[in-house]
Amino acid sequence: MVMDVDHPLLKAIRASYRPRVADSQLRRALQSAPAVLIEGPRACGKTWTGGHAARSAVMLDAQEAAALTSAMARQMLLEGLKPKLLDEYHLAPDLWNPIRRAADELAQPGQFILTGSAVPPDSATRHTGAGRVRRVRMRPMSLAESGESTAQVSLGALFDSGEVAAAAPASEPDIFDLACRGGWPALVHLSGTEAQPALRDYLDDLCRADIDHVDAVRRDPTGVARLLESLSRNIATSASFRVLADDMAQVRPADSRTVAAYLSALERLFIVENLTPWPVDLRSRAHLVSTPKRYLVDPSLAVAALRSSRPRLLADPRGFGNLFEALVMRDLRVYADASDARLFYYRDNTGLEVDAIIERSDGRWIAAEIKLGGGDGPDKAAAALLRLQGKVDLDKTGEPARLLVITAGGYAYERSDGVTVAPITTLGP
Repeated sequence: MVMDVDHPLLKAIRASYRPRVADSQLRRALQSAPAVLIEGPRACGKTWTGGHAARSAVMLDAQEAAALTSAMARQMLLEGLKPKLLDEYHLAPDLWNPIRRAADELAQPGQFILTGSAVPPDSATRHTGAGRVRRVRMRPMSLAESGESTAQVSLGALFDSGEVAAAAPASEPDIFDLACRGGWPALVHLSGTEAQPALRDYLDDLCRADIDHVDAVRRDPTGVARLLESLSRNIATSASFRVLADDMAQVRPADSRTVAAYLSALERLFIVENLTPWPVDLRSRAHLVSTPKRYLVDPSLAVAALRSSRPRLLADPRGFGNLFEALVMRDLRVYADASDARLFYYRDNTGLEVDAIIERSDGRWIAAEIKLGGGDGPDKAAAALLRLQGKVDLDKTGEPARLLVITAGGYAYERSDGVTVAPITTLGP
């Protein structure tokens, strides 16, 4: 379906659009590249973000994509106002090379906005897009985007400024509900209980259909569902292929190679995001671990995969602590992208672990510990952060811009030891 700027859908997007952190990234990318690809899981808001910036659009479905010829594709790309949105371009992977050629012919930045919920399979005839296509990553809404965070404590400002003024969320958050509901734009007006049936349907579609579209390989839907359950039980851990396979084998046989293949497909669907260890120089003799930690793109998917509920979450403090970590990690990824920063974690063979290292492209870094509960949690987290600071070779990495403890509620403030404490509901980009 081809639309111009006055099409009702594009007008509706402009009229009711809820701003996203990725908007500024998209604007900058359109100023420097002929085409920008917005990537992320299905239903995270890519079409609306792309449509808000576009002046014309082509909404591709599987049937239309299959009917496209190279000549039709080229003509479709050259016509209409720019930037032109090509929604779900991965359904028509043969579009990629015509896009490249059209970008060369038009020879101007800001020509095309592509959205994709899956990484198409590699092809010997598929151009890399280097120099012509920039990528913007989207995820479900952070709490700042959905309105549950005041965003008084800016992650970007934490890299640069001094003390954090005392700040508190407008109201004490219901973290259980926020984790169950997630940041899906179509569901943010619902409670967690109301959103969960839709999220279970989302995972069912993922297991039965979406995962096969990645590379046209047929996969066992039940096996994919069992893997999602196992990932959800092991969320925010560095569970190996073998651990996941053994966990799945409690229901039906599984092996490490199948787990690895399914995980690769889920990563290409942007459902699974790994967190890699921080490659840092130490001045101690400790050895760094090399295994990634595994997260789903939104904690609500873990709740849905396990068919869990508020009472069951309350009865499992450790499990919910990991789920809270997944919620915070989702938001940190969104905010880090706005600061041109990457996320890592730290763990060494002495048992020291720090949940998140946020490293900006200029080399400045923030270390963050995530604590769900109160009590002595912030004290223990601060001690771990100070211990990390003592192990890192600061001559090579520089002093940390901030040591940060992220909590579920309360006030943001500076501790006497220099560590900052901030509730997730005060953080923003």
